[in-house]
Amino acid sequence: MSAYLGDVAALARKDLRLELRARDTLPAMLLFVLATLVVFHFALPADVGDDPAYGLLWVALVFTSLLGLARAWVPEREAGALDGLVLAPSDRSAIWLGKTIASLAFLAAAEVVALPAFVLFFAPLDANALAGVVLASVGICAVGSLVSAMAAASRGREVLLPLIFLPLAIPIVVGGVGSSISEEPAKFLAFLGLYDAVFAILSWAAFEYVVTE
Repeated sequence: MSAYLGDVAALARKDLRLELRARDTLPAMLLFVLATLVVFHFALPADVGDDPAYGLLWVALVFTSLLGLARAWVPEREAGALDGLVLAPSDRSAIWLGKTIASLAFLAAAEVVALPAFVLFFAPLDANALAGVVLASVGICAVGSLVSAMAAASRGREVLLPLIFLPLAIPIVVGGVGSSISEEPAKFLAFLGLYDAVFAILSWAAFEYVVTE
């Protein structure tokens, strides 16, 4: 177990260091989510209300995460390093988990910018809404890391990724919005927790078959 966790940590550090050097994914995510919220702010009437505004937040977060996921496997694809990772003497699921952790770090950084901007432009966020963001972020990165690995091996990866990912993200949007506006947010938070658990296990188990096909 310690060797497995060491492999995961090394892979996650590799992605984070590459991003700190290249600075191409995270700045794009930050600018995209901020620009999206600014456009929504000026495009919608002032009396749009709080409930629809929470839906706009989730539109911004999901598409921002999609931007990051589209570039998640670019370093491995361009350098031909994925074959080396697959052949390395470690559990292949560690590759997925390391990528998921790195993607989660990038998304969390984008949310640090997005959430204060949302509060400034639209509506306040309570503890239930913030808990929904945390749980939804885990689900987005768990599913997205698997889907982006599948799309990376395809010629039409730029089209394939959103076609597969967005339908899988619909339950996350439902749970995230529900945790913000429902009178019983605990049900939606439990739903998000169940989604995270189920799809994390499925992605962890299926990743080996995805990278060997």
